[in-house]
Amino acid sequence: MTLEPHPLRGAVLGEVHARPFAAVSPPLRLLHFAFMTDAELAAQDRAAFGEFVAARGHRGPDAASKHYRVGFADSALRWEQHAEFTTYTWELASPDRTPFARPGGELQKAMLQLPQPGPLMVAVDLHFLSEADGEGWQKVFDQASLVAFETEAGDALVATDFLAANDGFVRILVLDRGMSAPRAGIFIQQLLELETYRTFCLLGLPEAQRLQPVVRRIEQSLGDITAEMTRSEGLAANKALLHRLMAVAGELEAGATQSQFRFGATRAYSEIVRARLGALRERPIDGLQTVTAFMDRRLMPAMRTCFSMQDRQMDLSYKLMHAANLLRTRVDIDVEEQNGNLLKAMSERTRLQLRLQQTVEGLSIAAISYYVASLLGYVLDILPDAALGIDVKYIKAGLTVATVVTIALIVLGIRRRHSERAPAHPME
Repeated sequence: MTLEPHPLRGAVLGEVHARPFAAVSPPLRLLHFAFMTDAELAAQDRAAFGEFVAARGHRGPDAASKHYRVGFADSALRWEQHAEFTTYTWELASPDRTPFARPGGELQKAMLQLPQPGPLMVAVDLHFLSEADGEGWQKVFDQASLVAFETEAGDALVATDFLAANDGFVRILVLDRGMSAPRAGIFIQQLLELETYRTFCLLGLPEAQRLQPVVRRIEQSLGDITAEMTRSEGLAANKALLHRLMAVAGELEAGATQSQFRFGATRAYSEIVRARLGALRERPIDGLQTVTAFMDRRLMPAMRTCFSMQDRQMDLSYKLMHAANLLRTRVDIDVEEQNGNLLKAMSERTRLQLRLQQTVEGLSIAAISYYVASLLGYVLDILPDAALGIDVKYIKAGLTVATVVTIALIVLGIRRRHSERAPAHPME
């Protein structure tokens, strides 16, 4: 092609073929392991697996591969890396014609040659036999937990009890009734994925149980705070309630952030479990429960507990945000009221200062007039009466009046000029 492809086109097209199944035929024994691995453990496991395969003459996975299948002389190994776990599936030729004649622990020697990728979460021992070799299969399992079904086409029978045996493996028995090899490969892969995702989706349950008392305490605290909101008055009381509310909200958000990934993964895994159950197309066997019935009775209540906890966290977060907004509004109103009272007090003080200034100005006019009139009186006293042609006391009286009027006009003019230059009052 001469057209320029998108850089991710190859990855997108290859994703639908990322984990192909392998055709299988009975008799066959499969040991399936799933280990919790973060990014660091996954990188270490990739390197260790590459060395293990290279030592046996195989190329091994490249840096971008998430799955790899390799065949050995008497077995085959399927390696897969997922978001938070890594799986190893060993296909072992089985000469046994009796279900689980040898414990799975005796067959895992090859797995023990590899460094453990991380904490073990899933260990499945699946025995694939022809129906003729499966006589007395019910005796292998715990009768109280026995789960069994036939496929819709009637070409296989599956039985398990979902219990870990003494060797640590959950046993699954598949009896062939004429299933084709490709169909058997798909069917067995679905069974192994079902058990893997069933186990991993239950990791959300301990998290939900851990958060339950915390969320209950936060719900109680929110109820107490909202009840006090109806009685609290004043800025100090509302601010104290707001601080308490912020502390509760912080605790809730911390827990929600820590559990967000786990609850999200639980929801995704449970949907995969549902999809795998639908793909099995079970047909009940008289007197025995199907896998779907078992999951509905045992798994789904745990999932509802996780989903309920996540919903409670979201609902609490909304209620806390709403209560905080109400309290902030009340605090803002109290602050504005305080500011208004402060501005009124400042305005009153300004008015009193103005009145005091006016009083001082009046006294200043009187004092200045007195001194100016006195000075003029001293001048008049040294002049002879004949030179003035009028009684001195009348001249003094007239000068005093003129002095008072003149000084008053000067002071009022100064005040007017200052008023014109002053900025407008902020309250006007």
